[in-house]
Amino acid sequence: MNEEQFWKLIKQSKRGTEDCEEQAEKLILVLTKLEPKEIIEFDRYLFKLKVEAYRWDLWAVAYIINGGCSDDGFEYFRGWLIAQGKEFFESVIKNPEHAAKKVKDGEEVECESILYAAQSAYEQKTGEEMPSSIRKYPSKPKGKKWNENDLQKLYPKLCKRFFS
Repeated sequence: MNEEQFWKLIKQSKRGTEDCEEQAEKLILVLTKLEPKEIIEFDRYLFKLKVEAYRWDLWAVAYIINGGCSDDGFEYFRGWLIAQGKEFFESVIKNPEHAAKKVKDGEEVECESILYAAQSAYEQKTGEEMPSSIRKYPSKPKGKKWNENDLQKLYPKLCKRFFS
């Protein structure tokens, strides 16, 4: 599975869906048509993207948009970010504030279920749990750590929109 194939599957799963849960269900159906090895490769690529987005600046943006963001919440935010598709993901990687462009006020931007679609598809396809591979996140996110007091200075427009 290469990058192009991965993003094609994400795009296919998003087409015609209303929300994260619906997209994840569609992705599971799409993935079950692949060979088990390809499903595992999809999951590995998903992990690679989650690591790429494991950054303090993105965590700050997720914190502002969602009105707080735990470790798990940041994981689910990155799931949402990936679920939006390649162009959006890449634009947010370049400029984290772009994440707010797809957010309706009051909407929580998390997509936990997309993160487990490959495991579900693998189990449906094979009747077995997907083999686990040892994957390690970096010990801490990339970039400069922030605290709540920094957010107004770092992202004044986002704070004005989401904290007012």
